[in-house]
Amino acid sequence: CKDIPLVVKGIMTAEDATEAVNAGVDGVMVSNHGGRGLDGALAAIDALPEVVEAVGGKVPILLDGGIRRGTDVLKALALGATAVGIGKPIFFALAVGGEEAVVDLLSMLQRETEAAMAICGCEKVADVRRSLVTRRPNGGSRAGKYVRSKL
Repeated sequence: CKDIPLVVKGIMTAEDATEAVNAGVDGVMVSNHGGRGLDGALAAIDALPEVVEAVGGKVPILLDGGIRRGTDVLKALALGATAVGIGKPIFFALAVGGEEAVVDLLSMLQRETEAAMAICGCEKVADVRRSLVTRRPNGGSRAGKYVRSKL
């Protein structure tokens, strides 16, 4: 199994990301597993910048959760994700219209992502920058980093 990449899903803190990278993973997936564990759990996209900073480009970072349109893909890329997971939309499309609906969904998502990039002046993914996303438009204070509880 040494030829199969190991991607750890469920990373939501800098500490977990650092531990995973130090343990030798090939990638990390920022995910709150659909937010089902706790009511009001932190959204994966809100944990993404902290994880990106902790990983420091050592391994790819995937974002899982909340990707429904091209602008969501653009935001994830701008905040440092290498790629996104789109599980639920794929399953919904498959259930409603089979393979053809999945192909249509992927084509639509690609078109929306390309349109969002063009509107932002990005010709290619490498042009996407964090400055495209405003996290606190009213200058609100930063509450601090999300920290894993220690029970």
